Amino acid sequence: MRMPLLKRKPFPLAELPDDLDPNELVYQVRYTGEIFRDYDEYLNRINLYRQRIWMCKVSGKTNLTYEEALLSEEHATEKTHMFPKELMAPALQIIQYSMLPLKDLADMIAAKLNERLCVGAELYAKKDGGTYSCKISKVLEDGTGTIKYEVAWLDRNKEVTGTSIVNEEDLIQKKPQFSRNFVKFFIRESTYRNAPWVLHDKLAQSHGISKSVPQNLKGKVFFKDGLLVCKKRKEMGEEAPDEPGNFKKKKFDGSEIDQPAEESIKYPIDDLLVQPHPDDPIFTDRPSPSRDFNVPMECVGDLLMVWDFVSSFGRLLHLWPFSLEDFEKAICHKMGNLTLLFETHAALLRVLINDNGEHVLAVQKRWPKITLVTWTDCLWNFLELVKISELREHTAIIKRGHYGLLDANAKLAIFRELINLALESNIVRERLDEIVEQRQALGASRREEALEEARKKREKKEQLKAEPDVNRVVDPKSAGNASANGNCIKQNGDIVKKRNVEILSNREDHESDKSENKQLDTASKQNGVGKAPINNGKDLSDKEAMKLPRDDGKDVRGKSSKERREYYEREMEKLFVRTDSLGKDRNHNRYWWFQRDGRVFVESSDSKQWGYYCSKEEINLLMGSLNCKGVRERELKQQLEKFQSRISVSLEKRSKDLAQKIAMEDESVVRRSTRVRAPLSKNPANAFLEYVNKWKEE
Repeated sequence: MRMPLLKRKPFPLAELPDDLDPNELVYQVRYTGEIFRDYDEYLNRINLYRQRIWMCKVSGKTNLTYEEALLSEEHATEKTHMFPKELMAPALQIIQYSMLPLKDLADMIAAKLNERLCVGAELYAKKDGGTYSCKISKVLEDGTGTIKYEVAWLDRNKEVTGTSIVNEEDLIQKKPQFSRNFVKFFIRESTYRNAPWVLHDKLAQSHGISKSVPQNLKGKVFFKDGLLVCKKRKEMGEEAPDEPGNFKKKKFDGSEIDQPAEESIKYPIDDLLVQPHPDDPIFTDRPSPSRDFNVPMECVGDLLMVWDFVSSFGRLLHLWPFSLEDFEKAICHKMGNLTLLFETHAALLRVLINDNGEHVLAVQKRWPKITLVTWTDCLWNFLELVKISELREHTAIIKRGHYGLLDANAKLAIFRELINLALESNIVRERLDEIVEQRQALGASRREEALEEARKKREKKEQLKAEPDVNRVVDPKSAGNASANGNCIKQNGDIVKKRNVEILSNREDHESDKSENKQLDTASKQNGVGKAPINNGKDLSDKEAMKLPRDDGKDVRGKSSKERREYYEREMEKLFVRTDSLGKDRNHNRYWWFQRDGRVFVESSDSKQWGYYCSKEEINLLMGSLNCKGVRERELKQQLEKFQSRISVSLEKRSKDLAQKIAMEDESVVRRSTRVRAPLSKNPANAFLEYVNKWKEE
C-alpha cells in the first residue's frame, strides 16, 4: 500500500464513518478515498494534503504535496520492478540484516551488480569499425569461463534490426547499468526498517532468504508481532553515551546522578494532548450556554441554516429581512395563515419557477401567481412532485388547509428541500459566480496595493540610507586656518541644531496628525453605522468615499493603511458566499456568530445539542477559558478577538431592543383596561404577526 510520510513517519488515513447510509451525501478525498460527513473536517484534511510537507517513502523526495508523493511512489515502484530477477536474490542477501547506511549499502550493491551485465541491458557495441546501440538478449558461458553475449541491434526507434554474438571487450557502457538512486529505491521498497535493514517476510520467503538473526545482532534485537525490534540500552545493561539530552546532576557528596532533560514541547498541539502546567495563566470557568429554544433541540441547526440563507440572499429573493426570534416564533405558531411564512415560501418557489425547474412547471401552469390564498396549494403540489417520502407524508394536512398544525421538524424539512433546489438553480448559481469574481477582483486589488506599499517603504528606506550624514558636514576651504576652523565648526553646530529642530518639529507634526486621525477614527466608531459623520472638510470627503460602492471607491490612496484594510474587509463581508464557523474548542464543539442576530451559538460535536451566549460578560468568560496551547482553541480565540468589538456592539444593540420590548409589554399591561382588551398583534412579543415584505416583487 502506498503511504507518503509526514515528518518521516507514516500518516494514518481517516477511518470510515460509522453507520454510513448508501444514499447519504458525504465528502470524499479523490486520491485517498477518505470519507467525511463534516465539511470542515474534509476541508482541513484537503488543506493538509496540499501543503508541501510530505515525503515519498520509496524515493525519499521531500517538499511534496500528498498527491505528488503518491505519484512519486508510483513511478519509483515501477522502476524497482525493472530490477533483473536473476540478480534480485544476491542483492536481497546483501541487504538482509545489514547495518550500513543507505548510501553505503546502495553503493556496494550497485558496484557488485555492475560487475556483470544482465539480460535487457541497453548499451553500445563495436560492429564493422563503428559503434551501434544494442540490447543484451542472452548471456553465453562456456566451460572455460569465457563469457559472450548475444545482442539485438537497435535502430533510432529502438526497434530490433538483427542479432549477433559479441565478446565482452567489444561492449561499451556509457553509464552504469544500475545507479545509486535506482538501488536506493529497491532497498526502500524491499524493507520495512533500517539499522538493521530487514526484508519483508513474503519477499524473503519467495527468494529463499533466511530470517535467522546473525551472530553479531543476537541479544540486541528480538521479534515482536512478526516484526524485528531493537532492544533499548537499559534492557541490554549498557550506559547511554553522553548526549545533549542527558544531564548529570551532582549530589552534596560530590557523586553524580542521571537526570534526563525535559523535552520541550512546541505549541500549539492537539488540544486533547495539552496538559496543565504551573506556568499556565489562570483560566476562567467556561459559562454554560443558554438552551431556551422554542423549537426542539434537533431542529435548531435547520432553523439557523434556513434563516441565514433567506436573510443573506434577501435582495435576490425579494424578501424583507426578519429577526431569528420572529422566524422561530412563526415556525412554532399553530394558528392562522402567517404572512412571514407565506412570503418566505413564495420567494423560494418563485426562484424555482423563474428557473423553469422540473418540479414546478406543473405548479406554474395551475397557479401562475402565488398569493396568500393559493400558496399552500402550490406547496402541496410541489411536495407531491418531489420524490421524498418524508415530505409527501405532510401533503394531506396541507391540502386540508392546516399547514400551521405541522410540527417544527416538518416545516423546516420543507424549507431545507426548497433551499437545496434553489441553490442548484441558475439564478442563485449565477449570483454566486458574480460574488466569487468580485471577491477575487477585490483580493487582487488588495494584493497590488500591499505590494505597492511595500515597494514605497523599500524606496524610502534606500533613500534614507543614501542621504549624507548632516553631522559630518565640514567646509574644506577653511581647513587651513585654526580660527576659521573654529568658526566653521561652530557654524556647522548651528546648522546641525537647526536641522535637528526641524526634524523634531516634523516628527511632532506627524505625531499630531496621527493622533488627530485616531481621534476622528474613534469618533466615527462612536457615531455608529448610519449616523452623521463629523463635518470636517477633507475627512468628510474621505468618509463619503468609504461609503461609495466598490467600483466608485477603488481609489483609497488618500487613506491610511489601517483604513484601507478595514475598507477591503467591509467590502469582502458584503460579498457573502457562506457563513463559516468561528472555530472549535477542545472537545470539537463549534461556535457560530451571525451578525444579523448578535448571539454566539454553540454546536456540540455530534450536532445534537445547541446553545448560545447573549452577553459580553459570557463572551469574555468564554475567551478567558480558552487555552492557546491547543490548535483548535488558539484559532477560536483569534477569531473571537478579531470580531470581539463587533460582537459586543451587536449584543448591546440586542440587549437594548429586548429591554425596550419588555418595557413596552409592561406598559401595555399597566394601561390595559379591564373592559376593553388590546388587540393581540399590538403586543411586542407578537411582532412576527405584523410582518410586511417591503421588497416584494410586484
